[in-house]
Amino acid sequence: MDTILLAVNGTLMRGLELNQNLLDAAAEFVEETMTAPEYRLWTINDVHPAMQRVETEGREIALEIWEVPVNGISHILMQEPPGLCIGKVKLVDGRLVLGVLGEAALCADQKEITEYGGWRNYCDRPL
Repeated sequence: MDTILLAVNGTLMRGLELNQNLLDAAAEFVEETMTAPEYRLWTINDVHPAMQRVETEGREIALEIWEVPVNGISHILMQEPPGLCIGKVKLVDGRLVLGVLGEAALCADQKEITEYGGWRNYCDRPL
């Protein structure tokens, strides 16, 4: 069976709200890692994050890599919230993998949370 690596940075991660979408597609967890220091992160109404690659002031963002059957990738992505899309993500070790990114229009007027370094850190912050 053909598979593809998919980087996820939010609610698709292990133990979070949409992780079952990966499991239902027979995806397998590979590793935790970080992006190259070229990304910024926003919270979308405190429901899910959106990550974008930027030219300046980027940093490493925590994510998970999953091995997904090719025939399951569209099933996963069609269940993602509006404004999230697929693109190439550069990892801290230089690899390029497909990953979930946020459209610019989705992030406009939302709270930037890049300083937390990842969705889990943001969710675990003291209130």
